[in-house]
Amino acid sequence: MISFAPVLPEDTRLFTVVGHFGSGKTEFAVNLALALREERDEVALADLDVVDPYFRSRECEPLLVQRGIRLISSANTCRDADLPSMPAEVNVLLDNPSLTGVLDIGGDPSGARVLARYRRRIGESSAALLCVINANRPLSDTADKCIDYIRRIETACGMGVTALVNNTHCCHLTEVEDVLAGAEMAREVSEKTGIPILCHCAPCKIAADVPLDHIFPMELFMKKPWE
Repeated sequence: MISFAPVLPEDTRLFTVVGHFGSGKTEFAVNLALALREERDEVALADLDVVDPYFRSRECEPLLVQRGIRLISSANTCRDADLPSMPAEVNVLLDNPSLTGVLDIGGDPSGARVLARYRRRIGESSAALLCVINANRPLSDTADKCIDYIRRIETACGMGVTALVNNTHCCHLTEVEDVLAGAEMAREVSEKTGIPILCHCAPCKIAADVPLDHIFPMELFMKKPWE
């Protein structure tokens, strides 16, 4: 079961994920899709990151397919081209009310602009805009930096952030103290903006040791190019 704070309606169908470069946005999007698939019959993960090719949810396609999750991304022949175009299957995701969708969006305001074209249709569904924050990254290591980033994302896509996801990490070296420090910053961001905290992410190997409510255990699937 997904260990989320009760800040989203149970019938939320579209989970749009944004976050700064290095926040672990894509790792969260993949784990979220896998968790949703445990509870729902039809789940799709849409890789709509047309800005940054470093980590892509499409890299997990074999795993996603094995778990019965539909992957929506650009055509195989264009996977490394970063063309500023959206796959036509996105319309299927938006139109099918029985399909739960996770949308992995580019990690800066430029990437978030792809949402603007779908804003009206997303608004017609039960949707959430989740912002992943990581207190261990220099461009998002204070509450004020996070808030500035959130506001720029909201301006770019014309939508308001629904909930915060604390994913403060150091990849495979993440310790309990990292998660707790991120939780403190997330609480400050939440208090200043009124945006609730959805969950605190932690690698599965330490998740049980984190003394917080609403822990979201995550497997680490994203590999650096040299790994």
